[in-house]
Amino acid sequence: MNPLTRELLDGPGPLLLVPDAVLLPEGPADGFAVVVADGAFLAVGPAEELRRAHPHLDGVELPGHLLMPGFVDAHHHLTQSFGSALAFGEPSEIFRRVWVPLEGALDEESAYVAAKLAALEALRGGFTTVADAGTRADVDVEVVASAARDAGVRCVLGLVCNDADGDEDGPAVLARAEKHLARYEDDPLVHASLAVSIPEAATEETLRRTARLAAEAGAVVQIHLNEHLAGVERSLVRHGLRPLEHLHAIGALGPQLLAAHATLLTPRELTLLADTGTAVSYNPVASAWKGNAVAPATAMAERGVRFGLGTDGTRGDGFRLADAAEFAQRIAYGLATGDSSCGAGWTWLEHATRGGADAVGLGARTGVVAEGLAADFLLVDLTTPELALSWDVPWELVRRGNRDQITAVFTAGRLRLWQGRPTAWDGAALVRRAAELAAAAVGRATIVRAHPTSTAARAGRTPVPGGAAGAGGCGRSTAP
Repeated sequence: MNPLTRELLDGPGPLLLVPDAVLLPEGPADGFAVVVADGAFLAVGPAEELRRAHPHLDGVELPGHLLMPGFVDAHHHLTQSFGSALAFGEPSEIFRRVWVPLEGALDEESAYVAAKLAALEALRGGFTTVADAGTRADVDVEVVASAARDAGVRCVLGLVCNDADGDEDGPAVLARAEKHLARYEDDPLVHASLAVSIPEAATEETLRRTARLAAEAGAVVQIHLNEHLAGVERSLVRHGLRPLEHLHAIGALGPQLLAAHATLLTPRELTLLADTGTAVSYNPVASAWKGNAVAPATAMAERGVRFGLGTDGTRGDGFRLADAAEFAQRIAYGLATGDSSCGAGWTWLEHATRGGADAVGLGARTGVVAEGLAADFLLVDLTTPELALSWDVPWELVRRGNRDQITAVFTAGRLRLWQGRPTAWDGAALVRRAAELAAAAVGRATIVRAHPTSTAARAGRTPVPGGAAGAGGCGRSTAP
């Protein structure tokens, strides 16, 4: 074991960590240090002051490193990890054709392994918190909680509260919701949340009641909202209102709501978000891979709309997510208006950390390196070719950071990952078991894809003289 790893792991007592710099909300502070005790930051300040205040602690020197808040994934589906690549090249609303069948094919072991695999990828990418939007697998949600807890990631755990399909009536759904909110009150890593897949999946009464229950419990309700054109059009036909307008009309908007995606927003809807304090998960990679539009996140930031960044289970790399957040705004909005800054780097770093924590209901617990908050943080190597020649650290982290530069990941004050590997359990063994279970689960599921795999599509194209490929070959197929 690396001597530094042993020093970080040894003993339950407090740690005095002395990196080159600490990333604070106002920017990197050179020569700062932190004291970690009982899962939280006991002190944050100039290293020499902390040494004097805590003479009994031997400082752990971390030369060449930045200590920064862990990333917050504001929108994830932990039990969908077995089918992540099935979304490639697919049109929108694939949840009907891919995710529902896949999660329906999971048993207790495969749901646990899928969730723990997603948690491992999240930790490797610097995420110390993930918001799971609720599994459709026919298992107790504690299976997902156990996977997150065992992996060592903080989890905002959604319980699906759909009742419009008739399988379960509203009172039964709401009774389960109340039990779920109480179940994790004292859990150090798992935080209860409610979830509705899309507004049309729940009755108006359940939408109102879940909003009230969550608000009373200090939790969030996660709802996929204004994500796809088809969903917006169905709402207009049914209610004469767009989905977000409909939730406002029935009293379901507010600080307790975490609207997933919100890519299709009118100016009026931006005003509704700002006026009601509703939060959004901005999922730029999901927009590129399987969406209809890019959420107007720069406008949200300007209007004071609360939002975090989410992966939607696409890929677990916090730095690449922050880069995608800025890049998508530049392509969708900045180029057309001559906006060469598009948030100036720090915007996306902030919404990937403390903005995300606020959006998922944990703003008073994590997201910032500050005294009294949970010690959820990363040690980032600043000596790499990408970061060593530094002129503007926040911009550089957004544009040139990646998970290879993360030396260590801490959640609740404990070292969870060192150089990409779990410190307390066998990550390689988990990946091997996941490969076995995924093949069986995908084989059982009645997944329907609009396109074949990339190799099948390539093989189906007709070669023409000179090596160029002709047209054809992207028909309907089932997943292998």
